[in-house]
Amino acid sequence: MKSLAGKDMYWLVKREFWEHRGGFLWAPLVTGGIFLLLNLMGIITAEVIGARHGITIGASGNLQRVISQMDAGDMSQVGLALDVAMYSSMALIFVVLGFVVFFYCLGAIYDERRDRSILFWKSLPLSDSETVLSKVVSATLVAPVIATLAGIAAGILQLLMVAVTLSFHGINVWQLLMLAHPARVTLNMLGHIPLYLLWALPSVGWLLACSAWARTKPFLWAIALPVATGLLVTWFGIMGLFNLSAGWFWQNVVARALFSAFPGASLVADDDFIHTGNNNLDFMNLGNAYRLLGSVNLWVGVVVGAALIAAAIWFRRWRDEG
Repeated sequence: MKSLAGKDMYWLVKREFWEHRGGFLWAPLVTGGIFLLLNLMGIITAEVIGARHGITIGASGNLQRVISQMDAGDMSQVGLALDVAMYSSMALIFVVLGFVVFFYCLGAIYDERRDRSILFWKSLPLSDSETVLSKVVSATLVAPVIATLAGIAAGILQLLMVAVTLSFHGINVWQLLMLAHPARVTLNMLGHIPLYLLWALPSVGWLLACSAWARTKPFLWAIALPVATGLLVTWFGIMGLFNLSAGWFWQNVVARALFSAFPGASLVADDDFIHTGNNNLDFMNLGNAYRLLGSVNLWVGVVVGAALIAAAIWFRRWRDEG
């Protein structure tokens, strides 16, 4: 039975991927390609303008001599800049991932109800729990894994692009690449996927619950309910009717419900987490990142997210109409 259930889940997740491969697969690939193309165009433009105006930065090995005179601290800063170049190519892909997951979850159950295909899927020997959980796995695991791999590929290509460009100005390519940390950046990005899964659960659960519950326009319900509640809490605070912290409510309820599916949202929400470390990228290191597991905010969100997912399962079971 367990083997059969696992096989059902595999095919359900595969079905979600094939039905939404435009968002899961092509969106991050196209975004990464556009980012690299824009950077290439920028590099070519800079080289052409420099040649037209007689700007010969690095000619006769000047940049190579500058690097040879750097101390360990300077070399570390160069390596940091190269790592930033890798991370920058991933950042846009992860923003797109947030939108993909947001709108996927909003339509995951509602669209089935609207086109009545839910009746077909319910005629199969598949439980509502399996179906909804396959959507959770798709949103919190499949989509971020694909986006992360696309981001890593784009980051490595971005690093090579920078290195090759600087090689035309007297810099040894291999010496430059040795200053970067592509393996560490790759491990950091892959290692953040489990944290993303946990942090995104409140948003994924809320959006799926709205998708299963709303009779129409789930987007408006998903946005309007938390925002309207936040406005009420703010008004109560202004009027002095209740001793409620509007700032806390907006950050820990409204923002968690709507923006937790965006990678990096945990960095904004957890002050102790983002300020950990001695340099600008220490918060990306897994040793610091996994301190988030000690955050009460994270685990409360996991519990709330699980409850909302359970609500989505219940609504899907009893609300078939579009």
